[in-house]
Amino acid sequence: MTEELHNKDGRIPVLYVQGKTLPEAWERSVLELWEHGASIRTEYDKPADPPSKDCTMMMEVLEPFAEPRIHLAFPGGIEDLEKYRQEVVKGVHDHWIKPEEGKWTYTYHARMFNYKVVNDLSSSKIESPYPAVDQIDYLIGKLSEITYSRRAQAVIWMPSADPATDDCPCLQRVWCRILDDEDGKLTLNMNTHWRSRDAYKAAYMNIYAFTELMREIAIKIGEKLGEKVNIGRYVDITDSYHIYGSYYEEFHERFLKNIQNRTFEERTWRTDDPRVQAAIMYGKQQLELEEKDGK
Repeated sequence: MTEELHNKDGRIPVLYVQGKTLPEAWERSVLELWEHGASIRTEYDKPADPPSKDCTMMMEVLEPFAEPRIHLAFPGGIEDLEKYRQEVVKGVHDHWIKPEEGKWTYTYHARMFNYKVVNDLSSSKIESPYPAVDQIDYLIGKLSEITYSRRAQAVIWMPSADPATDDCPCLQRVWCRILDDEDGKLTLNMNTHWRSRDAYKAAYMNIYAFTELMREIAIKIGEKLGEKVNIGRYVDITDSYHIYGSYYEEFHERFLKNIQNRTFEERTWRTDDPRVQAAIMYGKQQLELEEKDGK
């Protein structure tokens, strides 16, 4: 019997995991997917590739900035994590949006901080008939005015143009709301909703960067209100949370063996670890060189 035939009821599994720290929650989400996900083909498979593992996943990180924050099994270097953080939070790669040169059609930062509605993404020179919208500025302003508002969100999808592109956004929406804790302290909560995401190769870096954005939002709201806003839970919802069959061997070697052979302490690092700080500095230096070289 082929693996595809094991999905007896035709229902995509809905899975939920919780962890105190980012690495704990991410690791549990990947393991839950691997063990309980459905087998399904993708549009990107080669004929010999096994089907992907797939589910709808809700992941909750209770304390996004509790240590350790670094999981050593994510595919990439810590310097890449720093560059991606700055890409999402600061927009350091917004200038790469040049589809007319074969480059990107969007960045998450540009969609959040400078959303421009167009009906064609073939060129960055196409003008929008509407003024650009800084959705994060709106979100900060809304929660500074009414902390418990349910309207503080930023949307990413552009239905006028994204469906026609080959590489459309995975992230769909960012939503925030503030609650008072038992001591009356303001606490920011964030949800992100993703259309589709590679659980092994993308999710960890996404969560790391968007919790960094969460912290920036809390700081800005605090500045407007004149009081500190604490960081609450982060919830990450993905419609199609998947592991591609094309890299099962790599996944076994780098992720599963890591978990089988090393303790949680051995497979994670604190962000204040000198090795992490050195790698973060290296990432910053690479971005400075990019800017200097005009890349």
